[in-house]
Amino acid sequence: MFETIKELISIIRWTDICDILIVSFIFYRILLFIKGTRSAQIIIGIIFIFILYQLSNTFGLLTLNWLLNSFLQSIILIIVILFQQDIRVALSRFGKNLLVKSSETVTDIGVIDEIVKACVSLSFKKIGALILIPRETGLKNLIEIGHEIDAIVSKELLETIFIPSTPLHDGAVLIEEGRIKAAGCFLPLSTNPEISKELGTRHRAAIGITEESDAVTVVVSEETGNISVSVNGKLTRNLDADTLKRVLKNLILQSKGTKQKAEK
Repeated sequence: MFETIKELISIIRWTDICDILIVSFIFYRILLFIKGTRSAQIIIGIIFIFILYQLSNTFGLLTLNWLLNSFLQSIILIIVILFQQDIRVALSRFGKNLLVKSSETVTDIGVIDEIVKACVSLSFKKIGALILIPRETGLKNLIEIGHEIDAIVSKELLETIFIPSTPLHDGAVLIEEGRIKAAGCFLPLSTNPEISKELGTRHRAAIGITEESDAVTVVVSEETGNISVSVNGKLTRNLDADTLKRVLKNLILQSKGTKQKAEK
């Protein structure tokens, strides 16, 4: 037995060990990424089909075996189609980690103050609003789709944009690098079936963009006036002014220097 183990060790190359570690790490990250998402349910379904294929092969179920074999031969293409959104998000986050951004998207605590004051005022008046704040993932394509503004962030301007009679009130306002870059931006809607039916298009858009990027969205409900924040596809609802300010500071002011500026 010991001789067999020695022989096995002798034929293992250091590249084989690296290969195993890399593949194990990739699978580990994939499992972490899909944990708690709809993708996990799809993965379970694919595993069940693979087990069924093995059983059909063992017990000689020829028709079922042929059908599942045809399915599994195209499994790579099927995975790409089923997980195209998840793959896009994963590649985006991977690229973000490789290309570290040196500048902050929001560099002044005063910007957050203006956002909070505008949201509180809009909430009191029950005027719907959607504010998008990118972090590391760039969203310049949304600027091209919306209407470019490039203005100083102020409570008054944000309120004016979201007044129902104005042309840009239906879309999202994009705030980047401490300035309002665009308004009237239309965001992808979340298709997550677990989202509450009482949430409308504005909330689904707030969740949808954070499923595809690391952006933060602030949404004010037109029906109830409630303020919510969405990040990583999760919506936190019914925030007051102090909680909203604290949440935005924690999510957006990430660098040490910016945190020190916020504490002053």
